[in-house]
Amino acid sequence: MVKEEILNLLKQQHGWISGEVISQQMGITRSAVWKCMKALKEQGYHIESVTNKGYRLVSSPDVLTWGEIHPFLETRMLGQKIYTYDQVDSTNLEARRMAERGAPDGSLFVAETQNQGRGRLGRSWIGEPGGGIWMSLLLLPQVKPSDVSQITLIAGLAVCLAVRQYSGLPALIKWPNDVLIHGKKICGILTEMTAEIDRVSSLVVGIGINVNIDQFPATLKDTATSLSMEAGKQFARAPLVAGVLNAFERHYFTFLEQGITHEFLTQYKQLCATLGRQVKVVKPGYVQEGLASDITLAGELVVDTGQGPLVVNAGEVSVRGIMGYQ
Repeated sequence: MVKEEILNLLKQQHGWISGEVISQQMGITRSAVWKCMKALKEQGYHIESVTNKGYRLVSSPDVLTWGEIHPFLETRMLGQKIYTYDQVDSTNLEARRMAERGAPDGSLFVAETQNQGRGRLGRSWIGEPGGGIWMSLLLLPQVKPSDVSQITLIAGLAVCLAVRQYSGLPALIKWPNDVLIHGKKICGILTEMTAEIDRVSSLVVGIGINVNIDQFPATLKDTATSLSMEAGKQFARAPLVAGVLNAFERHYFTFLEQGITHEFLTQYKQLCATLGRQVKVVKPGYVQEGLASDITLAGELVVDTGQGPLVVNAGEVSVRGIMGYQ
């Protein structure tokens, strides 16, 4: 952590800081300071060093490290422990493995790339290096398994709010937790739990956000997009990671104390692109169409089929006019 603390010290400076001052504040030798500076430069940080002046941070790379994410965090629990990887099979799988080894509540797992990422219904989600945010949150809530779907709604709203605030783009939610811009998907969320009959042992919330991706395969070009494609510019990813965690924690702590509130549901509905549209609900051996009319406090989608309300808590829901469904 010394390297990260030195990086924070450099970021706090508006000019030069001497190696002697750094060594005194960090309680390390000048040689150790030099080694940390060398390591930071190898990570892509542009650090100037001048005799009798010391060191100065000129620019930072777009990397997802503790040193880049932590300064933007406003959380008490989420992301206070961050595990970072250049490559991993899946951040969800890694979070589950680390949960078994005692990783603390609120731990964040983030990778530059993953080669076995998964979305809902077992679909592949491959994270390209530097193009997006591929992360998972480990939660240890004292809740029932039936409450997990509500936490999934919280994750969807948190991403939507963070994207809107950070990018200025008009992000919306496709129930329950896909995030869209102009009808195309920029974020998918996969929530997986380890549970006993009446309580959750651990919960992993996997979040994939397309940030600086310039093109998609032909099979996805009509249904997927990225922040850079929509805005016409590149985005630093670390502030968005922190923004998601900040928004998530506010609603998550309220949920743990009060459950899903009317205030939360009102905000969710205002940003839900599913409501008021024709939808198709697909379950094994079952297809039903109707108008998405409401969302319950339990997080269920209410569909008016013309023959009475259909309450949906699981299954594939296609929304007319969104993600290629006509």
